[in-house]
Amino acid sequence: MYNVLIVDDNKTIGSILQKAFTRKDLKLFMAEDGETAIELLNNNSFSVVITDFKLPAKSGMDVLEAAMAVESKPEVIIITAFGTVETAVQAMKNGAFDFVLKPFELDEIEVKFEKALKSWELKKKNISLEQENVYLREQQSELFNFNEIIGSSNSIKAVLDIVKKVSSSKTSVLIRGETGTGKELIARAIHFNSDRRNKPFVRVNCAAFAEGVLESELFGHEKGSFTGADYQRIGRFELADGGTIFLDEIGDLPMGTQIKLLRILQEHEFERVGGVRTVKVDIRLIAATNQDLEEKIKKRTFREDLFYRINVVPIQVPPLRNRVDDIILLIKHFLNKFSKEIGVKQKTISERAMKTLTEYHWKGNVRELENMIERVVVLTKKEEIDVEDLPFELHSDVCVDISRLENKTLPELVEEFEKGIIFRLLKEENWKKLNVSKRLGLKPSTLYYKIEKFGLTED
Repeated sequence: MYNVLIVDDNKTIGSILQKAFTRKDLKLFMAEDGETAIELLNNNSFSVVITDFKLPAKSGMDVLEAAMAVESKPEVIIITAFGTVETAVQAMKNGAFDFVLKPFELDEIEVKFEKALKSWELKKKNISLEQENVYLREQQSELFNFNEIIGSSNSIKAVLDIVKKVSSSKTSVLIRGETGTGKELIARAIHFNSDRRNKPFVRVNCAAFAEGVLESELFGHEKGSFTGADYQRIGRFELADGGTIFLDEIGDLPMGTQIKLLRILQEHEFERVGGVRTVKVDIRLIAATNQDLEEKIKKRTFREDLFYRINVVPIQVPPLRNRVDDIILLIKHFLNKFSKEIGVKQKTISERAMKTLTEYHWKGNVRELENMIERVVVLTKKEEIDVEDLPFELHSDVCVDISRLENKTLPELVEEFEKGIIFRLLKEENWKKLNVSKRLGLKPSTLYYKIEKFGLTED
């Protein structure tokens, strides 16, 4: 639907123009003076404005200036008498699309109107493309080699087999797994191996925005739809048109937003926040979560009908602790990656250090492993990384290596082990020190002393 504003103090001309534009996709607004027209411009989004030059109170030039200032940037056609042609030409220099001389034929103004409408559509597409380019430039730093899903274990091979099968379809996919397992990497692999690979891949973290902000982020908003909405904004669904939208942490989607998402999946359309015009989109949805959605359905915090819509093809990404064979491949990959990035000679890793890493629980999964390898490559000056070069918290999941007694005294090894145990429990209890003191059978004051002594922090 296109909004068209007709401004003329002559009711006869206004009525003629109103009858001339009777297309179903046009919504006409009428104004008999410049002030009313400017008010309408400030409160609505128009595609084309047809205005007489001479108007009560405010002139057609004032209407043109107001039209150039609003976000929708409508094309303006000036109607003027023969004696004011020079003024009309000046209006075109100021941004008017065209002018029509009185008396005019309806055919003439209809032709110019169609050209103005096409020109506005082209401008809108260019603005949308620019906004898309800005978004994609912001996202560029997040792009990584989606083809390098490292692993040879049966569990990761099963995931890749599903990725290959589902990539060529338009089916919705729900990727489930713990934090840090690589759910976004799987989503990117699906997109970039699909027919939509040359269209946008747009990511939204549903947990990162408050409810009102999230709706604006997803669906966009019209100017004036809420305090601070000083311009029209294109949402992520419009940016993803023709491509893929990846909704990460979909379990945190508010109930009201879930209803709107359900409509998009069913009807492929929505309205911007504060808008009345229906926007149609062609998107492929990939969602991800580390939450138990079935439990959230029981608690009525997640819609069952939406769950069935997004869970057409489920993919369960295995945790790293269940991919022991892949840990070795990942370590070698990250050692090579960060050695090159930092500009140092290729780092290697000892068998003892490798054993420690493969036996560690890896609650943060691949992301935790990657961060740890980067830290070790940066801090270790030797070419070969050994056990003592690893962060002490990794030692708490394995027995103390007896071979290290030749370098450290028993009290030192006991202290190191104690330090690792306290640190591990603090992480498990989200740094709730009273819980940790109860589990260890220590007085809170004793635990606080040891935390300060060992220099343990949440960082």
